[in-house]
Amino acid sequence: MHGYGAAWLAVRMLFRPHRPVKLLGLTIWPQGMIPRHRERLAQTIGNAVGNELVSQETVVHALFETDFFKRKVEGFVNSYTAELLNTSYPSFIDILPRAAREPVLDAISGLQYRIADYIVNVLKSEETAEAIYGFIDRRVEELLARRLNQTIEEETFEQIIGFVENRFRGLVNEAGFEEKVRDFVGGRLDELFQSQATLAEMFTPDTVALIKERIDRQIPPIVHQLADIATNMKTRTQIGALIKREVDEYYEQLSFFKKIFVSRDKIHREVDDMVNSTLPRRVEEFLRGEAFEQEAEHFLDSTIDNLLRRPINELVGQIAPDKLEAVKAQITVRILALARSPELETSVSAYATDALQRIKPHSLRALLEHASPDSAERLKNFLAKGLLNVLSREETARTVNAILSAQLERLLVVPIGRLSDHVPEESVR
Repeated sequence: MHGYGAAWLAVRMLFRPHRPVKLLGLTIWPQGMIPRHRERLAQTIGNAVGNELVSQETVVHALFETDFFKRKVEGFVNSYTAELLNTSYPSFIDILPRAAREPVLDAISGLQYRIADYIVNVLKSEETAEAIYGFIDRRVEELLARRLNQTIEEETFEQIIGFVENRFRGLVNEAGFEEKVRDFVGGRLDELFQSQATLAEMFTPDTVALIKERIDRQIPPIVHQLADIATNMKTRTQIGALIKREVDEYYEQLSFFKKIFVSRDKIHREVDDMVNSTLPRRVEEFLRGEAFEQEAEHFLDSTIDNLLRRPINELVGQIAPDKLEAVKAQITVRILALARSPELETSVSAYATDALQRIKPHSLRALLEHASPDSAERLKNFLAKGLLNVLSREETARTVNAILSAQLERLLVVPIGRLSDHVPEESVR
C-alpha cells in the first residue's frame, strides 16, 4: 500500500499541477515536471525523432517523391470540389443574413443610380465620340479596301441574281401591279393632255435634231414612191382624161369657124403624147431633183418646228371620254404584256448578271467613288453621326440601365442551384 501510494504520487507530480500554485505571490506548490519542462522535452523529442527515427530527407521523400501526398491532395480536392459543385445553393438574397439584406439592397440600389449616371455621361462624352469616329473610320477603311469578289462569295452573287429575278417576277405578277400601271398611265395621260407645255419643252435639242434627221432620211423613198405613183399607167390615164375633159369643154365653147381650124382629135393625140412620154419624164426629173429635196426638207423641218411650238393640249384637242379610256386601256395592256413577257425577264436577268460581273473585280471604294468622289467620307460621317445620335438619346441610356437593372435583379432572386450546372466539366478538371 505504501509503495502504490508513492508511485501514484510520483506519477501525479510528473503531470500535476499544470500551473504553479501561489499564495500571496509565493509559490507553495510548483508545476509538475513535464508541464514545467514541456518546451525542452518537445525539442528533445523532436530532435530524437528527426535524427534517430525519421530524418528530414525521409519525410520529404515520403511526401513529394511518392504518390502519397498527391493522392491525399487529390482526394481532398476531389471530395471538396464534388461537395462544392453538387450542393444546391439558394438565391443570393436567401444566402444573405436577414440583418444584412436591407443594407445590401440599399447599397445595390445606390450603385444602380451611380451606374446610370455614369452610363449617361460616358455615352455623351467627347471620348466616346472620338472612339466611335475612330472605330467607324477603321472599319470602313478595312471594308472599302476589299474587292467585291473577296467580300462576297460566288454563291451570294447567284443568290443576288436569283433575288432580282424573283423580285421582278413577283412585282409584275402581284395582284395590285395591273391597277398601279393603269393608275400611272391614266395619271400621266391626263397630265399630258391637259398640259400647256409644248413638245419642244419635252424634248432636248439633240432629240429634235435626231427626229428631223430620221424624217429627212425618209424623203428619198417618199420621192421615189411619189414618182412611181405619178408615172404609172393608171395615173397617166386619169390625168389624160381630166385634160381631155377640159379640152372638150373648151372646144364646145369655140365658134363654128374656129372649130374648122382646130381639130379635137389632134389635141387628144397631143395630150396622150404629153401624158405618156413628156409628163412622166418631167415629173420624175422634178421629184428626183435637188431643189425638190431641199424644199421637202425645209417644209418638213418647218412643219416639225411649228408642231413643237404648239401646246400639247392644243395638239391633242378635245378627246371623248370613252375614247380616252380606250387609249389608256390599250397602253396599259401593252405595258403589262411587255413587263410580263419572258423576253423582258431574260433581259433583266442578263442585265443583273452582266452588271455584277463588271463590278466584281473592283474595290468597294472604287465603286463608291465612281458614284460620288466624296462618298467614302460621307458614309463615315453618316454612320458615325447615326451611331452617336442613337447613343446620345435618353432612350438609349434608359434601355441600357433597364437591361442592367433587370439582369442584376434576376441575379439576386434567381436560385443559384448547383455550380456543376453552370461550370463545364472540362473547366472543373
